[in-house]
Amino acid sequence: QVQLVESGGGLVQAGGSLRLSCAASGTIVSIGTMGWYHQAPGKQRELVARISSGGSTIYVDSVKGRFTISRDNAKNTFYLEMNSLKPEDTAVYYCQAFVRRGFGQGEYSYWGQGTQVTVSS
Repeated sequence: QVQLVESGGGLVQAGGSLRLSCAASGTIVSIGTMGWYHQAPGKQRELVARISSGGSTIYVDSVKGRFTISRDNAKNTFYLEMNSLKPEDTAVYYCQAFVRRGFGQGEYSYWGQGTQVTVSS
């Protein structure tokens, strides 16, 4: 099995910074695209940022210039650096990754359990 474990969430004042981490463990041959999503109360889960296996990134417009997604393939870990945080960034943040568990097999999607980020005004 594969597990994704997030860490780094918490309470921060507006304008502050947090760094989220997502560590993948288990039977892993390779990890493809990884992404961070957030879900605010009463809203649907939305993509925040995504990074391909080759390092290409995309960001939702609301976080461009403030958030940075990165990955360390040797550690099967990826990160979301969040700067200039705003109260509207408050949400549960989830990591997601496409993981290949065996040679010749396809990639399957796995999700972390979520970590709360709260930004106070």
